[in-house]
Amino acid sequence: MKSQIISKLCSAAVIATAFMSVVTANALDTSSTTRPVTMTVTAGVPSDKRMPEINQQDIVVTQGKERLDVANWTPAQGDHAGLELFILIDDGADSSLGLHLDELKAFINAQPSTTSVGVGYMRNATVQIAQNLTTDHAAAANALRLPIGQQGANGSSYLSVIDLMKRWPESQNRHEVLMLTNGTDRIRRGPFVRGFYIQPDVDSASNVAIKTGTIIHTIYTPGVGRSRRNYWEATNGQMGLAKLSDRTGGESFFLGLQSAVSFTPYLDQLQTILDNQYLLTVSVKAGKKAELKNVAINTEVAGVKLAAADAVLVPAAK
Repeated sequence: MKSQIISKLCSAAVIATAFMSVVTANALDTSSTTRPVTMTVTAGVPSDKRMPEINQQDIVVTQGKERLDVANWTPAQGDHAGLELFILIDDGADSSLGLHLDELKAFINAQPSTTSVGVGYMRNATVQIAQNLTTDHAAAANALRLPIGQQGANGSSYLSVIDLMKRWPESQNRHEVLMLTNGTDRIRRGPFVRGFYIQPDVDSASNVAIKTGTIIHTIYTPGVGRSRRNYWEATNGQMGLAKLSDRTGGESFFLGLQSAVSFTPYLDQLQTILDNQYLLTVSVKAGKKAELKNVAINTEVAGVKLAAADAVLVPAAK
């Protein structure tokens, strides 16, 4: 009789232990928990083609080999047209940039009422804000001035844009930056690999941009001093700018190592980009802590190319 009781008690204990193990495992396993994340996506077609209609069912988002659930696909228009655009000018740029100030003013004044524009100058790894975000486009345009021709001791446009993004208040509007700089990092903290200088601040700026949902566009403009005449430095600067824009879903504009005769074609293309953006919401598996996860965004609509950040910040599982 005692043996039967003991046997039953042991069986109950085994069942209870197994049950608690399952409960504990389920409590710790967050792999099946998803969190919705929203990012800005730009749709593009060749210049001689008309933009077709793109619907939610046409969007394919993958993480590795796994296809993610698209929860929302909304054009950045109407009630969703809000845009906060900061124009950042390198104070170490050559004075020839002054030839393009009227073009920049025309671009700013042509922005719709749903766009707030800010103007800042990059120097000493910070941004001096000449005009905070405002829908008074005339005020923003009037804040433009000639660069002073000096980057400062800590001249890094990448650290400067990080400074801006960390001070940028959160909002539901799109956050985008247009940087005018040569992309040269005067601090030079990175290593040399096969003749090229690796700029670690490019990756740092990219990661901050992705975490804050900021798209960074860049226009190459020569700087003062030796960097303007040094092919190696200028090329490394352009590579850094191109990488920063590509990783954040933006566009990088340059024409060789010289300043373009006119910025108007660049600014017209940038306007086309801003006018053809969508807000995409997808459900992504969440872990125990917030982390960046790479995603790929494509469409089944022929002739359309989508551009977006190569990763997204996924909040921790609740």
